[in-house]
Order: sequence, then C-alpha cells, then structure tokens
Amino acid sequence: MARIGPILASLTRWSPVLALVLAWEALARSGIVTPFMLPSFVAVARRIGADTASGELLLNLGQTLYRALAGFGIAAAAGIALGVLVARYRPVRWFFDPLISVGFPMPKIAFLPVIALWLGYQDVSKITMIVFDSIFPVLTATIAGTAGVDKALLWSARSLGVGSRRILWEIVLPAALPEILTGLQVALPIALIVAIIAEMTMGGAGLGGAMMTAMRFADSPGVFAGIVETALAGYGVMQIMALVRRRLLVWHAEVLAPAAA
Repeated sequence: MARIGPILASLTRWSPVLALVLAWEALARSGIVTPFMLPSFVAVARRIGADTASGELLLNLGQTLYRALAGFGIAAAAGIALGVLVARYRPVRWFFDPLISVGFPMPKIAFLPVIALWLGYQDVSKITMIVFDSIFPVLTATIAGTAGVDKALLWSARSLGVGSRRILWEIVLPAALPEILTGLQVALPIALIVAIIAEMTMGGAGLGGAMMTAMRFADSPGVFAGIVETALAGYGVMQIMALVRRRLLVWHAEVLAPAAA
C-alpha cells in the first residue's frame, strides 16, 4: 500500500500527456483528418521502434546531442567567465554592456546564413550557431547573480585580508550559483532548439535532418516520430540539468526547504 501513493502521484502528474496522446489517437482514427496529415500515435510509436531497432535513432540522437551539448558547454564556460568580468570590472562592463543590450533581445538565428557562408555546413558552423544563441542567457544570469552578491560579505572578507581570487571562488561564485544555474537551464533547451533548426537548414545527420528527409519523401510518420523524439530528448536533458542543480545547491534554501517541510 505504501507504494500506491507515489504511483498515483506519478499517474496524476502525467495525466495531461496521456490525455493528449489519447486525443491524438482518437482524432487520427476519427476520419476527420487523413493519415498523411496526422498519423496515429500507434503508427508513430511503431516508427520510433523501427528507428531504434535499425540504429538510426541512436545515430541521429547522438549527432544532435553532440552538437547541442558541445555548443552549450562552450556557451556555459564563456558566458560565466565573461559575466563575472562584466559584473566585477567597470572597463569590461563599459565595453560589453551595449553589445549585450542589443544582442540579447535580437533573434540570433538570423545570423545562420552568415555563419553558413563563413564556416560552411559542417559541425563547426552548427556548434558556432548554438554557442551564439545560448551564451546570452548564461551571460545575463551570471552578471545579475554576481552583481547581486551581498556587499556586506565582500566587505567583511576584504577587511579580514582575503584576496580577490579567494573572494571570487569562495564567496561570489557560490552566492551567484543559483542564478547562474537558472541561466544554464534556460540556455540548454535553446541549444537543443538551435541544433534542430541548424540541422534542418544545413542538412546532415541528426534529428532535424532526419525530419527534413522524411518531409521530402512525404513520410508523415517519420516527421511526427522526429517531433516525439525531439520532445523526449529535450525532457531528458532538462531532467538531468534539474538533477545537477539539486546536487550543486544541496546547501541552498530551495533544496533544503522541501526536506524541512
């Protein structure tokens, strides 16, 4: 009986998704739309199973995740480093603040043709596009988190003779970590989205490229299978990111509060 509660909670949590799948299947079987416009969920699931058995899904998923995670990793490292510099050093802030103000709200995907002209259609151009799009949420979150550190902590550390490097690693970064992680959680799905768009536009192996190939051959189940596979991949990486956040913030109130309650 003790196990029934978590099972019911899980079913309740996923009930909207189950309702969507049932509505999808019912609409596909109703005859209102053709199988070409909307294949049944069962047909799409069979296609995903066939792609998994043939190894095509693993190949395409691996290519997409490689590009997305490589770009995300570069954007995370560069965004955090630059964000700390902008927040802590006035000349750096003077130079980069106007660029960030203009670049953050701009749809960076507009630069995709330029990146393709400069770097071609291989992984370098796709990863570059991912970095360009993903770095801004990390950068702005790091600036906000670093600038928002309690000044009393910094003054106290300096009065005790603590050096700037120790202040950065032992006070500033831990205090800014929740906001930095929030920026990373925003940047990660952006990286995956841009990877899919770049594959759709530039071609090559990957979930986006496979969907475009299926579209060209009027393979409706293949297109919808790609949508479902992309959704599952996005959910998986976001769950891993949420787990990383909980582990890194094990000391923080947002993690301790539920346990205390």
